[in-house]
Amino acid sequence: MTRGRDAVRAASYIGGLIKRMALMLDTPTARDAQVPTLSLADQARDPDGFAAAFGESFERFGFAIVADHGIPQDLIDRAWAETEALFALPEAEKRDYFVAGGGGARGYTPFKTEIAKDAKHVDLKEFWHIGRELPAGHRYGDTMAPNIWPTRPEGFKDTFLELFTAFDRAGDKLLSAIARHLELAPDWFDPAVKDGNSVLRLLHYPPIPADAEGVRAGAHEDINLITLLLGAEEAGLELLDKNTGNWLAIKPPEGAMVVNVGDMLQRLTNHVLPSTTHRVVNPPPERRGHSRYSMPFFLHPAPDFLIETLPQTISAERPNRYPTPITAHDYLHERLVEIGLIKK
Repeated sequence: MTRGRDAVRAASYIGGLIKRMALMLDTPTARDAQVPTLSLADQARDPDGFAAAFGESFERFGFAIVADHGIPQDLIDRAWAETEALFALPEAEKRDYFVAGGGGARGYTPFKTEIAKDAKHVDLKEFWHIGRELPAGHRYGDTMAPNIWPTRPEGFKDTFLELFTAFDRAGDKLLSAIARHLELAPDWFDPAVKDGNSVLRLLHYPPIPADAEGVRAGAHEDINLITLLLGAEEAGLELLDKNTGNWLAIKPPEGAMVVNVGDMLQRLTNHVLPSTTHRVVNPPPERRGHSRYSMPFFLHPAPDFLIETLPQTISAERPNRYPTPITAHDYLHERLVEIGLIKK
């Protein structure tokens, strides 16, 4: 939350990072708004300063751009290659890994299945979900589906188990910064996300015709705590600036990740940290013959984590929007119904 000392720390920290700012804006009226690129490597040197800057960016935009996140580039390169090979498989083969009625929890979800809340057209994408590997008999085994692994491409399982673990580590560091910003213990989120229901999504936006209806991903907010997104070759990601009402195009520098607040964190913090509306727009006509790939990691708490408004985010000026707590599992189910992945 915004505090005088946090503002001073953030201003000082961001002052040295201005040259690394990475949000390119499409509209002249919004050119002064910029999401800073922060270095996660600075957390070890100045944890309070990094937390203040990260939190300030989240409060202002609901987004931050994070460089030096610690995920090895050779692992990322392998993951991109495996992702492209996966979606290049024949349609019939991919559909062998689709679980009807499974809510898209694991495995393949076909093109034009998901729809943004209140949208008129389905999203122009297909995707694959990878979750946490749990040992036999684990207490979350009934609520967290087992992974589905394709026989092709070779090496797929090993690559993405390694990447999932790397995302987990980076996410833990970022949650620690959020906890500091909220004046919680740095390890406050650790029990909340232990064996959490996080999901690594491999996304493919296929080439589209010039007259395609809808957009690649309609305007929406994410369900989870935070999302860590590795970059995309094709542009298109935009966030809605709450201060100006303009859509801002996000173009992180090479190797950086985009991190954003999800609805669970927004609810937990009583909207101190806002879950910002974002979308993936269709490319200009000359680029519509090209695919777009991305890899978001949706960091979720454990299914039985109770999302209950933090007391320090409630005041006379900011009354509690969510007086009734809800478990992460029940909240996730509600939202999956809204976006069409679970049918009533």
